Amino acid sequence: MQEFRVLMGHDTPGYASIGVYRDHGGYEALRKALHQMTPTEVTDEVYWSGLRGRGGAGFCTGMKWRFIDRSSPVPKYVVVNADEGEPGTFKDRFIMEHVPHRVIEGILIACHAVGAAKAYIYLRGELALCRERLLTAIEEARRAGLLGASVLGSDFDVDIALHRGAGAYICGEETALLDSLEGRRAQPRLKPPFPAQAGLYGCPTVVNNIETLANVPLIVEHGAEWYRSVGAPNPAVDAAARTGGPPSGFGPDSPGTRVFSVSGKLNNPGVFEVPMGTPMSALFGLAGGLREGLELRAVIPGGSSAPMIGPEHFEIPLTFQTLADAGSMLGSGAVVFIDDQTCPVDLALNLVEFYEHESCGKCTPCREGGQWMRKVIQRIAHGQCREGDLELVRHVSDGIKGKCFCALGESIPAPVNSSLALFPEHWQYHIEHGSCPIGAKEYSHVG
Repeated sequence: MQEFRVLMGHDTPGYASIGVYRDHGGYEALRKALHQMTPTEVTDEVYWSGLRGRGGAGFCTGMKWRFIDRSSPVPKYVVVNADEGEPGTFKDRFIMEHVPHRVIEGILIACHAVGAAKAYIYLRGELALCRERLLTAIEEARRAGLLGASVLGSDFDVDIALHRGAGAYICGEETALLDSLEGRRAQPRLKPPFPAQAGLYGCPTVVNNIETLANVPLIVEHGAEWYRSVGAPNPAVDAAARTGGPPSGFGPDSPGTRVFSVSGKLNNPGVFEVPMGTPMSALFGLAGGLREGLELRAVIPGGSSAPMIGPEHFEIPLTFQTLADAGSMLGSGAVVFIDDQTCPVDLALNLVEFYEHESCGKCTPCREGGQWMRKVIQRIAHGQCREGDLELVRHVSDGIKGKCFCALGESIPAPVNSSLALFPEHWQYHIEHGSCPIGAKEYSHVG
């Protein structure tokens, strides 16, 4: 079953407005953070909650905040990654449209925690309704005295600016986002230094995802223990929290809820919020299952950069660790159910074409490897296969994997390798017959 925390109130009429949001307790967490907690206490609460980044990498949020040197004389910044461009991912869009003030409140608490007086929301340019809702929420917050000088009667001064991107997927990578925000061509930076040391304008910067920050007001209001009361928390972290010692590691820790984008040929695709550790099959049930006459063949569990997994993992609990153990990842939280009438070769080609198009061109394996991968798979998919093409696909994949400047290039082989592993006979049929076994699609030979 769903458990609304991040999405709490999304179905309440007018909840996107500040009046209704405050009527339901909105901005009380900010008041608590400013008047009852020090910035260090806020950071510690988020750290012990075990909240991990919801944008893809899954890094411990509180640990990222701890990296910021509050004593540094230079400005500190909070940058919000709202450039949701991963194919199959649309949950951040839903959050911004329906609970924008929870996002704004989370940003303000994050600024208080790290000593930032300015936050920037980097929004994907195509998300017009999100822009409208966020700008309205920012202006409402400013009129209510929640932005500007002496917020809620404290000594905390802060402002938020909204910046629209131009639809470049590479801006989902935090350092490329920072370059774009500074007015340069969006390309990833060499790390270290990491943004926490030298980020926006060379200053200490926290970069967090929309869903990540929407969790923050709930943690501050109810506490880390409440947050860890659902999901799949790591007992070692809980034990360390009780004794005051450092955690043994956040690796298998997946507390709280997760908002998932669920798509495919389903009866009820959409956005769902469930406790971490919920079985994949339960999410499939919430989405109404596949349409009549279709059979499940595979699942992409975390956006197009996550390797697809077979139906034998259908009951897998949705956590960071279990997906990693299955050879994939939770990633951006985009679950795509693949049916038996979807050609896995066409699917791999479609995703490779996307990554080839979105490559920033900075590193050779991504820039050249993506083109080679697309050309060879295109021949296989369209009945123009040459001898040795399948071996060439594997060779190009080996030339890309582990050799790219950032995660975008690493994503190119993911759908291809997992498709080859799950559907070798399907690829072989394309090669031997020049057509697709699904519906016996014929492709005209060109050249």
